[in-house]
Amino acid sequence: MRKIHIILADDHQLFREGLHALLSQTDEIKIVAEVKDGNELLEAIAKYKPDLVLSDISMPGKTGIEVCAEVTSQFPDVRVIMLSMYNNEAFFVNSLKAGAKGFLSKEISHEELLKAIHTVFENGEYFDKKISHFILKAYAQQLDAPTVSAKDEAGLSPRETEIIRLVAESFSNAEIAEKLMISIRTVNAHKNNIMRKLHLKSNVDIVKYALVNKIIKL
Repeated sequence: MRKIHIILADDHQLFREGLHALLSQTDEIKIVAEVKDGNELLEAIAKYKPDLVLSDISMPGKTGIEVCAEVTSQFPDVRVIMLSMYNNEAFFVNSLKAGAKGFLSKEISHEELLKAIHTVFENGEYFDKKISHFILKAYAQQLDAPTVSAKDEAGLSPRETEIIRLVAESFSNAEIAEKLMISIRTVNAHKNNIMRKLHLKSNVDIVKYALVNKIIKL
C-alpha cells in the first residue's frame, strides 16, 4: 500500500517537530516536507505534489487560508486540512470557502488526527467534533439553505434520511457501514443518491441540510 504523502506547515517549530514525530510512527504516512510559512508551503506543494497538507491557519507571509484557496485552484488533487488553536467561526467559514477538506483543533487526540487524515485521503471531509457542530450551525445560518429545503419534497427514503443524520453527526463511511450493517459501497451509493436528489456537493452541504431540516439538533 502506497504511503500517504503529507506536508506540515506551521510557524511554531516545536509543534511542527512534535507532529512530525507523532505521524512518523505510523507506517502508512510519510512526511515529505516541513515549512514555516505560506510562501514556503506553496513552493513545497509545487515540488512534492503531496496527497495532503496539514496547515496552521495563522502563518507569516500568506496565511493558511490564502494558501488553501490557491491550492484548491492550482493543485486540485492536493487536499488541505486546516489546524487551529481557536474555535473561531470566521476561520472555519473562510477555510471551507477556500476549499479545505478538514478543520481540526490542535487539541485533538492522536487517534482523531489519524482518522481525519485517512478520511480526507479517501476523498472525504473531516471536521473536529469538538468544534464543528456549533460552528456549522452558524455557517448554515450565514449561507442560503440547500436547494431542496423540505425533506418530504425530496423523495428521501428512511435509509437515506438515516445516512444524512449519521453523516451530520460526523460518522465516517466505514462507521456508517458498520452501524447499519451494509457495505461501504452501499453507503457511497446512498450518499450519491442523496446528493443527486438534493443537489448537494459535499458532506458540509449534507450537514447544512440536516440542520435546516432538523434531522439533527445542536
